[in-house]
Amino acid sequence: MLKGLSITPPVIGRISIGRVVEKNGKRLPEKDDQFTLTSQVQNREGWVLHPLDEALRKAGSSKLRAIPVRMLFNDPNLNLRAEYTLFDRETGRPVCVGNGETCKRMGSDGLATLPCPSPDGCGFGKASGCKPYGRLNVVIGDDDELGSFIFRTTSYNSIRTLAARLHYFGAVSGGLLACLPLELKLRGKSTTQSYRSAIYYVDLGIRAGSTLEAAIGEAKELDARRRLSGFDQTALDDAARRGFGNGAFEDSDEESAAVVEEFFPEAPGTGGARPGAEAGIVAPSLRNKLDRKAEALAEEAP
Repeated sequence: MLKGLSITPPVIGRISIGRVVEKNGKRLPEKDDQFTLTSQVQNREGWVLHPLDEALRKAGSSKLRAIPVRMLFNDPNLNLRAEYTLFDRETGRPVCVGNGETCKRMGSDGLATLPCPSPDGCGFGKASGCKPYGRLNVVIGDDDELGSFIFRTTSYNSIRTLAARLHYFGAVSGGLLACLPLELKLRGKSTTQSYRSAIYYVDLGIRAGSTLEAAIGEAKELDARRRLSGFDQTALDDAARRGFGNGAFEDSDEESAAVVEEFFPEAPGTGGARPGAEAGIVAPSLRNKLDRKAEALAEEAP
C-alpha cells in the first residue's frame, strides 16, 4: 500500500441533488428537488447519467426522491466521513481539514497538525471559506456489492441528519448496519434564512413498505447467510479504516476540482473574482482552466 495515499471505497457512480450550469459565461451550481445518479464520466453538457438513474425512475415516479441503498460498513463513521474542509480555489487541492478539535493544514513548510476551533472560530477558515464537507458511500443494486455510489454535500442539514440516522440504525440493529435495507430520501423544509422557500436535504430511512422491526429481522437473516458463506464484515471495516487513515486527505486533486466547482464556486468576499484580481475582471472557473489545460496537452501530443 502506497503511504500517503488514502485508500477509499471503489466508486462506480455519483448521487447529486443539483448540477453545474453555465450562466453568463460562469459555471455555477444549481440546486434541484430530486436525486440524479450519474456515472463518473463527464462531457461538455456535464455528468453522464448512470443506467440506474433511468431504471429507478421507471420503477417509481418521474422525480427520483428515494433511492434503495445498503451501507458498505457496520461502522457509521466509515460510511459517512464529515470534516470542516478548506480547498484552494485555484488548484482544487484540500488545504485544511479538521474535526473541530484538530486539523491537518498544508503550508509552505509541509503538513502541520493544528487546533481546529471550527470555521466560526477560526480566522483562517472564515476568511478562506471553510465549510463542513461530507461524503457518504452507499451500495445501490446487486451488481457490485463492494462498488459504491458517493454522495457529497456541504449541507449542515444533510450531514447532521445522516450522521444521526447511521448511528441510530447501527445501535438498534445490534451493529448490523451493513445488512439493513435502507433508502435515501430527499426532504424539504423552510427556514427564515431561506426566506420561506423550500431547501432540500438528504435523510436516511427504512425502505418504503417495511417497518423497523421487519428490517432488523431481514438484517439478521442476511448477516447469518454472509457469515455462513465466509463473508467477514469485521475484516472489511478494519481494511476500510486502515485505508482511510493511510493518507492526509481523502480527496485526490482530480476529485477536488469537481468538488470546488460544485460546492465552492466563488472565493469568499470576491463576488467571483480571484483574490488580488483587478476590479471588474472575473477569474475563470477551475473547470475552464482544466479544459484549457487538457486542450493544450492534446495539441502538444504527437
